[in-house]
Amino acid sequence: MLGYANSIRTIDGGTHIEGVKASLTRTLNNLGKKSKLVKDKDISLSGEHVREGLTCIISVKVSNPEFEGQTKTRLGNPEVRKIVDQSVQEFLTEYLELHPDVLDSILSKSLNAFKAALAAKRARELVRQKSVLKSSSLPGKLADCSSTNPEESEIFIVEGDSAGGSAKQGRDRRFQDSHDAYRSRCYPIDAIMRVAILPLRGKVLNIERKDEAAMYKNEEIQNLILGLGLGVKGEDFKIENLRYHKIIILTDADVDGAHIRTLLLTFFFRYQRALFDAGCIYVGVPPLYKVERGKQVHYCYDDADLKKALSLGEMMPAQLWETTMDPERRLLKQLVVEDAAESNRVFSSLMGARVDVRKELIQNSASQVNLDKLDI
Repeated sequence: MLGYANSIRTIDGGTHIEGVKASLTRTLNNLGKKSKLVKDKDISLSGEHVREGLTCIISVKVSNPEFEGQTKTRLGNPEVRKIVDQSVQEFLTEYLELHPDVLDSILSKSLNAFKAALAAKRARELVRQKSVLKSSSLPGKLADCSSTNPEESEIFIVEGDSAGGSAKQGRDRRFQDSHDAYRSRCYPIDAIMRVAILPLRGKVLNIERKDEAAMYKNEEIQNLILGLGLGVKGEDFKIENLRYHKIIILTDADVDGAHIRTLLLTFFFRYQRALFDAGCIYVGVPPLYKVERGKQVHYCYDDADLKKALSLGEMMPAQLWETTMDPERRLLKQLVVEDAAESNRVFSSLMGARVDVRKELIQNSASQVNLDKLDI
């Protein structure tokens, strides 16, 4: 913007320049809210956005000019700003309403500048978040193992502090030694030290619908990345940096547990797919049913008409150890990716933002559903 007051070049600006800037920003924002070009009416374009690429000459005549600064190159009359502001708004609004094509062109350029600034901000935040990941310590919720050998270490990812507490006690030799029923078959002390527990709070973020900046900001996602040593997304996966070579997802055997498991699998597939190729991802299978006959207890993993088992958080630590954590008796499913393209399509369909794709998938698969087996 080039400013003149009484034909004198005002290199350092002044109230006449301020009036034009304020009026230009306000007028374009007001007209933008009425335009179909601006779909999000909550967007507020800043002065930098609307003035990008603008060449403007402002020349005013002032009866008693007040020049400021050592070189007297700035106009200081306060009344000039209001007069210029009102005049620009009146004539600019009238012109742009009569020439909608010009308005659309200006708004389009301003919106592009807004989006570019937003993308740059997110990129800066992303770099900062990645730097934090590389320098941060382990999450406080992680009950780590003492072994420093990742190949012999395993971690259970459980839902909630309740299940996390039971899992921590279930792996504790001191806790097991206090229970006579389990004293004879407790986990050897050297093996207990290879088990880590990471409890998660609620359902983790669905990263299929979020950008990387939002993902790195999420506390539970940060705990997963830091706790497991996953590194930064997009960088070459290095299994030597992985803190545990056996990552076990352990959730309740109900609908909510299945949802949490799916969200975690989505995260691992999108963030470090190489974990599946390396055979590091497992799903723990808790029992569906519990049968008691006298003092004898039997856990069932099939769909018989029996008494439902407790949730993981309701299980006694010894029960959780016996059914899902003891290497001698637990049931684990190792997950691998046999068809990367098909897996990518399924994750996008099930976890993505497009409702129509998910609806079509449900309609096409409806005939294969056994209503008797639905957990309702």
